[in-house]
Amino acid sequence: MSRKTVPISPEAKFSHSLDALRNYAQDVLDHARKLGASDCETDVSEGFGQSVTVRCGEVETIEYNRDKGIGVTVYIGQRKGHASTSDFSAAALRETVEAALNIARFTAEDDCAGLPDAKLLATREQGFADLDLYHPWQLSVNGAADLARRCEQAAFDVSPQVTNSEGASVSIQEGHFISANSLGFMGGYPTSRHYLSCSVIAGKDENMQRDDWYSTSRDPRQIASPEAIGDYAARRALSRLGSRKIRTCKVSVLFEAPLAASLIGNFAHAASGGSLYRKTSFLMDCLGRRIFPANMRISERPHLPGALASSMFDNDGVATRDRELVESGVLQGYFLSAYTARKLGMHPTGNAGGCHNLIVQPGRHDFRGLLRKMGRGLLVTELLGQGVNYVTGDYSRGAAGYWVEGGEIQHAVEEITIAGNLRDMFLNIVDVGNDVAVRGSRQVGSILLSEMKVAGS
Repeated sequence: MSRKTVPISPEAKFSHSLDALRNYAQDVLDHARKLGASDCETDVSEGFGQSVTVRCGEVETIEYNRDKGIGVTVYIGQRKGHASTSDFSAAALRETVEAALNIARFTAEDDCAGLPDAKLLATREQGFADLDLYHPWQLSVNGAADLARRCEQAAFDVSPQVTNSEGASVSIQEGHFISANSLGFMGGYPTSRHYLSCSVIAGKDENMQRDDWYSTSRDPRQIASPEAIGDYAARRALSRLGSRKIRTCKVSVLFEAPLAASLIGNFAHAASGGSLYRKTSFLMDCLGRRIFPANMRISERPHLPGALASSMFDNDGVATRDRELVESGVLQGYFLSAYTARKLGMHPTGNAGGCHNLIVQPGRHDFRGLLRKMGRGLLVTELLGQGVNYVTGDYSRGAAGYWVEGGEIQHAVEEITIAGNLRDMFLNIVDVGNDVAVRGSRQVGSILLSEMKVAGS
């Protein structure tokens, strides 16, 4: 089944055109002004999707979703109210604005509430570049089921020890939106995101292991082949057969690239304005300090064409820009919205709603090179549970992976816990691989740490 995209206007696939969404947004702003709001912002969106899951060759689920909504935030001075609706009728829009105003009238004043400074907002004069974020996938249910079957069958074909499946899934998601506020900002565009995944079980009786793999992209042409995904998911599950426990020790730990992204996610959370102004972050007052090794560099690149976290503006309408978050290991900036920036007495960074394409500069080693560099230690391929205290930086997670000796994987490991403190873990990064995984807003290769405590038997 073809995974090519074809030129299709978003207007032909959505119930409401982008111009219609602009008109709804303008109606909300106009009505809020008439009713006495000092400021207003609104988000109008529509999306739809299709997901098909096949298990053991049979279609198990077919899901469709179609959603739309309008969120309205109004300000009466520094009193804020918010309301939303999924009804796009003129009467419903008026009622939603009125509801938001009623809430604002009974809300306490917040001296940090309000829209961003107008000079920070993205403008058409600056150019709302086409970031190539919309690639519709013309794929029928039968076509999706065929891709999923091929993916699952490729897993079964690897070995008779692959005995069962948790399913292979194909998901298509498309949407478009308009954000606007009473300072004159209005912007929006269509987006897409698709994925193909497979999860299988190897072994039998009490000796059974599962693992999975997936590929995701805005453009279906960039998703890995179903055969490659299924094959790799099977080999991962097979490699975990015969997992052993290990004794408690302190050793080097290598986070596989998809899990290394979670470490960078821990950094982003701790460096976010919400954590900082609430004083729930171990990175408070760390600007200008070295928190990573001197060879570490983390960049934010919001305007990468086709990337999963690209945008010309954030949820406040503030223009995004390229910047260096960490340079030579030194923290150069936080992730701030208009509100959290005011709370901290700082300037917005265009991160209302999250970060945009964090890129960790890779080193020269590939995955096998990192294993050789580690020599002896633990390769982590799965994390379990939640065990991060962002106030102190304490880190403790259940884990599974592989024991490494002489730079080579020796056997699978299970029922262990890895523990440390994020302050030390960040500083103890020895190397970052060039096996970069792109699975969201973070792009990073495998990360090698010099030492962590591994609790086993």
